[in-house]
Amino acid sequence: MSAADELAFTPATELAGLIRAKKLSPVELTRGVLERIERLNPRLNAFCTLTPDAALAAARQAEQAVTSGAALGPLHGLPFSVKDLALTKDVKTMFGSHIFAERVPDVDAPYVRRLREAGGIFLGKTTSPEFGWKALGDSPLTGITRNPWNPDVTTGGSSAGAGAAAAAGLGPLHQGSDGAGSIRIPSAFCGIVGVKATYGRVPLWPVSNNDSATHAGPMTRTVGDAALMLQAMAGPDPWDATSLESPPADYAASLTRGVKGLRLAFSPNLDGLRVDPEVAELVASAARALESAGATVEEVKPGFADTHDMIRLMWGAHYLGNYGQFLEQWRDRMDPGLVACMDEARRWSAAEYVAMRAGRINFWDSVRPLFERYDLLLTPTVSVAPFGVGKLNPDGWPQHRWDWFPWASFSYPFNFTGQPAATVPAGLTPDGLPVGLQIVGRRFAETTVLQAAAAFEQARPWAARRPPVS
Repeated sequence: MSAADELAFTPATELAGLIRAKKLSPVELTRGVLERIERLNPRLNAFCTLTPDAALAAARQAEQAVTSGAALGPLHGLPFSVKDLALTKDVKTMFGSHIFAERVPDVDAPYVRRLREAGGIFLGKTTSPEFGWKALGDSPLTGITRNPWNPDVTTGGSSAGAGAAAAAGLGPLHQGSDGAGSIRIPSAFCGIVGVKATYGRVPLWPVSNNDSATHAGPMTRTVGDAALMLQAMAGPDPWDATSLESPPADYAASLTRGVKGLRLAFSPNLDGLRVDPEVAELVASAARALESAGATVEEVKPGFADTHDMIRLMWGAHYLGNYGQFLEQWRDRMDPGLVACMDEARRWSAAEYVAMRAGRINFWDSVRPLFERYDLLLTPTVSVAPFGVGKLNPDGWPQHRWDWFPWASFSYPFNFTGQPAATVPAGLTPDGLPVGLQIVGRRFAETTVLQAAAAFEQARPWAARRPPVS
């Protein structure tokens, strides 16, 4: 592998040190990443909008700051990407939809502003399905995003391009968002680390109108990089009335604590969810690795209330409320599955929605007791390994016009509760496809989640693996 390729897979934590020591030029790094994107993006379709001129200009400014001895931010000179659902000043924000194909905002979302202020070099926007409505990687506007481990299988979604870009070495730091698993699912399918912190830890703007379910967070190849990026994104912001008041902990400094003395619950199926055998085997092995690292791991039956009807009703209702105004004019140019989802949602009454929302609030009372006994919960991240592009559901699973939730049912319960959760690579199936281990923490305890993720990464090193399309 060439020196440029090695640089592409060097963790951000190491790149930052090289830049500060004047051993690596931000311009050299940014140019190398842009060249990789130019070479690999036609195969992967990870980026839908690139800003190479602005990125190189920012890199030159970053290099000048290093040379002059100016104060440097924690992400100084490090390239990063932003998902197409996040507002970016003077850069197209299309939401993966023909409806907004020409929209150029005049403001950054708070976490985009913070990533820039921390010294990061903005590369461009990564792909998402239309309005982030599904856990897959295709959009009627930007096409199919392909998995670097096998271009014939999906990246998952909705942070599809971020997952593909991180896995293929198209920059070290990538922002994702997660309303029902949209950071964790593509991270698992692409063999990377994805973290959603406690709801409100990373401020949003506009605040997503889906009943406080959406989280923003990092998608990276290493836990250390995720901690570094989350540190820059997190903290209260006056633009987001739902953001948490307390500042973030020093995540990076806490990673070496390990898991000794922690009590971990392991649920292979959350009391009955279907899991493909090859996934179940890898995740059980991953749980045993954390036990070997010093944690107490006990298999449990969590007793959580069922939430499939809840997610189906609320998902459709939120999309209909937010985007139903466009159906009459744009129906024929929208994702047919999204249209079917919104059409079905028309049959729900306001009373039924409010009753289901009460169920969501009460759902916490079925989850809370487990986390009063255990520090963390381990589960599969997704029930299946990555499956063929263009499919809404894997072969052999129930097929539906729009409902993709059955194979992704490990993720959205923890959007309902607002808990922190991460996914880390648990291994490869016999077909060479990644599988993820999900680590769920108590509310406000993303530091513990990151510590367990780091302990697992140390026990089962992963970041040196390269997908075939890289």
